[in-house]
Amino acid sequence: MKTTLMIIQIVIAVGLSLIILLEPPRGEGLGAIGGSARLFHVGKEKEKRLDRIIAIIGGAFFVLAGILAWAL
Repeated sequence: MKTTLMIIQIVIAVGLSLIILLEPPRGEGLGAIGGSARLFHVGKEKEKRLDRIIAIIGGAFFVLAGILAWAL
């Protein structure tokens, strides 16, 4: 059982890393100070969907990490 949970944890970690790498750069931050911020935000729905997926998978990662820590 513990081995299965650890394999699932690894799969979730790899998936989370890949999804974070797919996320486009935000264009905010220090660039916004110099006036180079994006005025028109194209693809907002895709970014919202990616943010939601990242939050769900990240939550699953932490819950599973807690379960694995408690099971040890």
